[in-house]
Amino acid sequence: MHSVSVAGVVRREDGRVLCIRRRDDGSWQIPGGVLENGEHIPDGLRREVAEETGLSVEPIRLTGVYLNVARDVVALVFLCRVGSQAGEASAQTEESAEVSWLTLAEIRERSVPAFAVRVLDACSGAVEPAVRSHDGVDLIDTGFGWPVPR
Repeated sequence: MHSVSVAGVVRREDGRVLCIRRRDDGSWQIPGGVLENGEHIPDGLRREVAEETGLSVEPIRLTGVYLNVARDVVALVFLCRVGSQAGEASAQTEESAEVSWLTLAEIRERSVPAFAVRVLDACSGAVEPAVRSHDGVDLIDTGFGWPVPR
């Protein structure tokens, strides 16, 4: 059985994207996590981003659906804007060792391809959400033919 996670790509006007460095493995990712039982998708997204960064956000649109075949997790990724009650981003929980606004180049350098592509897809301007599979590190070619944005 698959679990469903949500994650938010929060991009500032200067192009930098909100990222966390996970406390458990040191990896850089966008904030997000698994939905709780009965939780609505936008509510889970807001909760996860707030728990990991201290920011309130509002989803703008779905930008991608990602299947981690190694963990049986389907991730729904949304482009988000900072909410009206925002404030400053900071590490809030045991999950986030650090919170930072990174450039797209920094995200490519610090994140594995399976996670960097989520940000690149969200920032690409594509109208349709990307649909991708990965093994937790690398993308898996499923024959859809959607290129990885640069």
